[in-house]
Amino acid sequence: MTHSILVLYGSYRADRQGIRLARYVVRELNDLGADAALIDAKAIDLPMLDRMYKEYPVGEAPPALEDLAGRIRTADAFVFVTGEYNWGVQPGLKNLTDHFLEEWFWRPAAIASYSAGRFSGVRAALAWHGTISEMGMVPISSSLAVGGIGKTLDADAQPIGESGAALARAFPRFAADLAWWAEAARVQRQNAGTPY
Repeated sequence: MTHSILVLYGSYRADRQGIRLARYVVRELNDLGADAALIDAKAIDLPMLDRMYKEYPVGEAPPALEDLAGRIRTADAFVFVTGEYNWGVQPGLKNLTDHFLEEWFWRPAAIASYSAGRFSGVRAALAWHGTISEMGMVPISSSLAVGGIGKTLDADAQPIGESGAALARAFPRFAADLAWWAEAARVQRQNAGTPY
Protein backbone atom coordinates (compact mmCIF):
# COMPACT_ATOMS: atom_id res chain seq x y z
CA MET A 1 0.00 0.00 0.00
CA THR A 2 1.28 3.50 -0.82
CA HIS A 3 2.27 5.60 2.18
CA SER A 4 1.55 9.31 2.29
CA ILE A 5 4.67 10.99 3.69
CA LEU A 6 5.15 14.67 4.45
CA VAL A 7 8.72 15.94 4.24
CA LEU A 8 8.99 19.03 6.44
CA TYR A 9 11.70 21.64 5.91
CA GLY A 10 12.20 24.84 7.85
CA SER A 11 15.01 27.13 6.72
CA TYR A 12 14.09 30.73 5.90
CA ARG A 13 17.58 31.71 4.69
CA ALA A 14 17.98 33.32 1.28
CA ASP A 15 20.76 30.94 0.20
CA ARG A 16 19.46 27.81 1.87
CA GLN A 17 21.29 24.61 1.02
CA GLY A 18 19.14 22.15 2.96
CA ILE A 19 16.32 22.44 0.43
CA ARG A 20 18.50 20.15 -1.68
CA LEU A 21 18.23 17.41 0.94
CA ALA A 22 14.47 17.96 1.31
CA ARG A 23 13.98 17.66 -2.45
CA TYR A 24 16.24 14.61 -2.58
CA VAL A 25 14.22 12.88 0.14
CA VAL A 26 10.90 13.65 -1.60
CA ARG A 27 12.15 12.42 -4.98
CA GLU A 28 13.71 9.23 -3.61
CA LEU A 29 10.65 8.34 -1.52
CA ASN A 30 8.42 8.84 -4.55
CA ASP A 31 10.75 6.71 -6.68
CA LEU A 32 10.29 3.94 -4.09
CA GLY A 33 6.50 4.13 -4.46
CA ALA A 34 5.54 6.50 -1.66
CA ASP A 35 3.32 9.54 -2.08
CA ALA A 36 5.77 12.08 -0.63
CA ALA A 37 5.25 15.84 -0.60
CA LEU A 38 7.38 18.75 0.57
CA ILE A 39 6.05 21.05 3.28
CA ASP A 40 8.30 24.12 3.14
CA ALA A 41 7.84 26.33 6.19
CA LYS A 42 9.12 29.38 4.29
CA ALA A 43 6.58 28.88 1.48
CA ILE A 44 3.69 28.39 3.92
CA ASP A 45 4.96 31.27 6.10
CA LEU A 46 2.84 30.76 9.20
CA PRO A 47 3.00 33.60 11.73
CA MET A 48 4.95 33.13 14.95
CA LEU A 49 2.85 30.91 17.15
CA ASP A 50 0.15 32.83 18.98
CA ARG A 51 -2.76 30.43 18.70
CA MET A 52 -2.50 26.73 17.90
CA TYR A 53 -4.76 25.25 15.23
CA LYS A 54 -6.89 23.53 17.87
CA GLU A 55 -7.50 26.85 19.64
CA TYR A 56 -9.47 28.31 16.73
CA PRO A 57 -13.23 27.74 16.63
CA VAL A 58 -14.13 25.10 14.04
CA GLY A 59 -13.98 26.62 10.57
CA GLU A 60 -12.24 29.82 11.67
CA ALA A 61 -8.56 28.87 11.36
CA PRO A 62 -6.60 30.70 8.63
CA PRO A 63 -6.78 28.78 5.31
CA ALA A 64 -3.07 27.82 5.31
CA LEU A 65 -3.41 26.39 8.82
CA GLU A 66 -6.61 24.51 7.95
CA ASP A 67 -5.04 23.00 4.82
CA LEU A 68 -1.89 21.94 6.62
CA ALA A 69 -3.86 20.41 9.50
CA GLY A 70 -5.72 18.23 7.02
CA ARG A 71 -2.52 17.14 5.31
CA ILE A 72 -0.87 16.26 8.61
CA ARG A 73 -3.93 14.29 9.83
CA THR A 74 -4.01 12.15 6.67
CA ALA A 75 -0.27 11.47 6.40
CA ASP A 76 1.12 8.06 7.28
CA ALA A 77 4.57 9.34 8.26
CA PHE A 78 6.81 12.38 8.41
CA VAL A 79 10.41 13.27 7.63
CA PHE A 80 11.91 16.28 9.41
CA VAL A 81 14.74 17.76 7.35
CA THR A 82 16.64 19.95 9.76
CA GLY A 83 19.64 22.17 9.82
CA GLU A 84 21.34 23.17 13.04
CA TYR A 85 21.29 26.71 14.41
CA ASN A 86 23.59 27.30 17.39
CA TRP A 87 23.36 23.66 18.53
CA GLY A 88 19.57 23.76 18.19
CA VAL A 89 16.67 23.35 15.82
CA GLN A 90 15.67 25.74 13.07
CA PRO A 91 13.09 28.21 14.34
CA GLY A 92 11.05 28.09 11.12
CA LEU A 93 10.53 24.33 11.31
CA LYS A 94 9.85 24.40 15.04
CA ASN A 95 7.30 27.19 14.61
CA LEU A 96 5.47 25.28 11.87
CA THR A 97 5.45 22.12 13.98
CA ASP A 98 4.21 23.82 17.13
CA HIS A 99 1.01 25.07 15.49
CA PHE A 100 -0.31 21.51 15.78
CA LEU A 101 -0.43 18.74 18.35
CA GLU A 102 -3.06 16.00 18.10
CA GLU A 103 -2.74 16.07 14.30
CA TRP A 104 0.72 14.44 14.63
CA PHE A 105 -0.30 11.58 16.94
CA TRP A 106 0.26 7.87 16.28
CA ARG A 107 2.58 8.10 13.27
CA PRO A 108 6.33 7.62 12.80
CA ALA A 109 8.79 10.38 12.00
CA ALA A 110 12.29 10.22 10.57
CA ILE A 111 15.02 12.83 10.86
CA ALA A 112 17.39 13.91 8.10
CA SER A 113 19.88 16.49 9.34
CA TYR A 114 22.47 18.52 7.48
CA SER A 115 25.04 21.26 7.84
CA ALA A 116 27.73 22.95 5.84
CA GLY A 117 30.30 21.56 8.27
CA ARG A 118 31.34 18.16 9.52
CA PHE A 119 28.82 17.77 12.36
CA SER A 120 25.96 17.19 9.91
CA GLY A 121 23.32 18.88 12.06
CA VAL A 122 23.32 15.98 14.52
CA ARG A 123 22.75 18.19 17.57
CA ALA A 124 19.52 19.46 15.99
CA ALA A 125 18.57 15.88 15.13
CA LEU A 126 19.05 14.90 18.76
CA ALA A 127 16.83 17.78 19.90
CA TRP A 128 14.14 16.73 17.41
CA HIS A 129 13.97 13.23 18.93
CA GLY A 130 12.60 14.62 22.18
CA THR A 131 10.27 17.07 20.44
CA ILE A 132 8.88 14.43 18.10
CA SER A 133 8.24 12.06 21.01
CA GLU A 134 6.52 14.77 23.05
CA MET A 135 4.27 15.58 20.10
CA GLY A 136 2.95 12.02 19.88
CA MET A 137 5.07 10.70 17.02
CA VAL A 138 7.49 7.79 17.14
CA PRO A 139 11.01 8.70 15.96
CA ILE A 140 12.47 5.83 13.95
CA SER A 141 16.00 4.64 14.69
CA SER A 142 17.39 5.21 11.18
CA SER A 143 18.49 8.71 10.35
CA LEU A 144 20.37 10.60 7.67
CA ALA A 145 23.16 12.99 8.63
CA VAL A 146 24.69 15.00 5.81
CA GLY A 147 27.80 17.08 6.42
CA GLY A 148 29.08 19.39 3.73
CA ILE A 149 25.64 19.68 2.16
CA GLY A 150 26.97 21.74 -0.77
CA LYS A 151 29.44 18.97 -1.61
CA THR A 152 26.88 16.17 -1.22
CA LEU A 153 23.98 17.31 -3.41
CA ASP A 154 24.08 19.64 -6.38
CA ALA A 155 21.55 22.40 -7.10
CA ASP A 156 19.23 19.79 -8.67
CA ALA A 157 19.41 17.61 -5.53
CA GLN A 158 21.51 14.99 -7.29
CA PRO A 159 24.20 13.20 -5.25
CA ILE A 160 27.76 14.29 -6.05
CA GLY A 161 31.17 13.10 -4.92
CA GLU A 162 31.95 10.62 -2.19
CA SER A 163 29.51 12.10 0.31
CA GLY A 164 26.73 11.99 -2.27
CA ALA A 165 27.49 8.33 -2.89
CA ALA A 166 27.38 7.68 0.86
CA LEU A 167 23.97 9.37 1.09
CA ALA A 168 22.66 7.26 -1.80
CA ARG A 169 23.88 4.10 -0.04
CA ALA A 170 22.27 5.08 3.27
CA PHE A 171 18.91 6.16 1.89
CA PRO A 172 17.30 2.74 1.15
CA ARG A 173 17.62 1.58 4.77
CA PHE A 174 16.28 4.93 6.03
CA ALA A 175 13.28 4.67 3.69
CA ALA A 176 12.64 1.01 4.48
CA ASP A 177 12.66 1.70 8.22
CA LEU A 178 10.19 4.56 7.80
CA ALA A 179 7.93 2.46 5.54
CA TRP A 180 7.91 -0.42 8.05
CA TRP A 181 6.84 1.85 10.90
CA ALA A 182 4.31 3.67 8.73
CA GLU A 183 2.67 0.36 7.85
CA ALA A 184 2.80 -0.93 11.43
CA ALA A 185 1.19 2.26 12.75
CA ARG A 186 -1.47 2.23 10.02
CA VAL A 187 -2.42 -1.39 10.73
CA GLN A 188 -2.57 -0.74 14.47
CA ARG A 189 -4.77 2.36 14.00
CA GLN A 190 -7.09 0.36 11.73
CA ASN A 191 -7.28 -2.73 13.94
CA ALA A 192 -7.21 -1.28 17.43
CA GLY A 193 -7.80 2.43 17.04
CA THR A 194 -5.83 4.72 19.31
CA PRO A 195 -5.70 4.73 23.13
CA TYR A 196 -7.22 8.23 23.32
